[in-house]
Amino acid sequence: MTADEAAAMRDALKKRLSDAYDAVQKKSEHYQVQELSAVTTDEIGSFCPRTAVNQPVLERIIRAMGSFPENFHLHPKLRGFVDRRTAVIAKGGSIDWAFGEALAFGTLALEGTPVRLSGQDSARGTFSQRHLAFYDFETGRQYIPLQHISPDQARFEVFDSMLSEYAVLGFEFGYSVADPLSLVLWEAQFGDFANGAQIMLDQFISSAESKWGQPTGLVMLLPHGFEGQGPEHSSARIERYLTLCAENNMLVVNVTTPAQYFHVLRRQMYGGSDRRGMRKPLIVFTPKSLLRHARAVSTLRDFSTGGFVEIIGEPAEAVDPNQVTRVVFCSGKIYYDLLAGREEHKASHVAIVRVEQLYPFESDQAADILERYASSVEVVWAQEEPRNMGPWRYLRENIQPLLDPTRRELVYVGRPESASPATGSGKRHQQEQAQIVSDALTPGAISETRRVRLVRKV
Repeated sequence: MTADEAAAMRDALKKRLSDAYDAVQKKSEHYQVQELSAVTTDEIGSFCPRTAVNQPVLERIIRAMGSFPENFHLHPKLRGFVDRRTAVIAKGGSIDWAFGEALAFGTLALEGTPVRLSGQDSARGTFSQRHLAFYDFETGRQYIPLQHISPDQARFEVFDSMLSEYAVLGFEFGYSVADPLSLVLWEAQFGDFANGAQIMLDQFISSAESKWGQPTGLVMLLPHGFEGQGPEHSSARIERYLTLCAENNMLVVNVTTPAQYFHVLRRQMYGGSDRRGMRKPLIVFTPKSLLRHARAVSTLRDFSTGGFVEIIGEPAEAVDPNQVTRVVFCSGKIYYDLLAGREEHKASHVAIVRVEQLYPFESDQAADILERYASSVEVVWAQEEPRNMGPWRYLRENIQPLLDPTRRELVYVGRPESASPATGSGKRHQQEQAQIVSDALTPGAISETRRVRLVRKV
């Protein structure tokens, strides 16, 4: 190779990189930044008709989920699981989290949207809740019902991936970029374990669009919730994701019902101005104990009507606005603890508001909810996480401006600051949780939950 030939190759490479840079700066016709504010309009926001699905279609998917080949031997322990789902068609009844998720996957595949889910033990579900893949009790042959809804449906794939969050999440990010018309999901076994993929989050998922004009619609499912399982199985580090949020780069949700989960997954593909869907990463803090919670359920009608609601206030029949003296904002699992506590203590003076979408925060919805109550009500943020974790600092910046600063200060109720996400003692966890609920429901309560400390005797 001559010196001139080497120089020509070097110059050609520089021109290629320069042209690519210029194309991104000009935001060519192949790329346009999509504003997340669009999802709040009547056309494609909370009342987006494309997320609700007609009941006959839902029933078709339910039947498919309960159908197996004639020579397939279903494990006896799973027969009741399958039959309960099928019975919803004739008898009605409740739909739990995993059931609602399967309906979202099935409806998308039937409508022509490929669905791909990977993660540690995702086919069965870390908490044995999902069972998307079944195995013949005698031969071990795999059968995935959602692949057999219709001959002309789109692909549905579920993979039990290896225990390398960094590698798998990186691959799924690339897959979501290469195939923007597919719903691509990655699930952590516990939300805490996503820290093994922190580089992918910082360098690509949260900032690829800002740095390179590279959008992605990747969905991350992160189990989160304080159930006394210790510091490594409690927190998905909500605060980390909220710190990364800016310029409408991601969606962060912590939903409380199967129908809300159903609608937000479908919004990911149909919530945008065209068939490409949102084209923003979606972070979903998924439940653990709520997977089988008697009250964390939805009805079939919840899936065939309505849409995703970013902030859920009290229904008119639940509390009398004229009697309310305290409004408690919260997000996720703690809502059901607060609801049970209010009923136990007959605390009819408390209204509970669920923030289902943390980012972007819908200030207008929150303001409308606060308008229902007297301007003198005490406004509280309640969370399970320690004060230096969870959504507290982010939500304070968003809720406090909605309050009259001369008369009201947003009150914090939750665990005090801590280096560890959670206690390793189940008994102490229960004590802390009970204290949080009590403080949240009590007017004038202390703004930081007391902690029971273990003192080593010398």
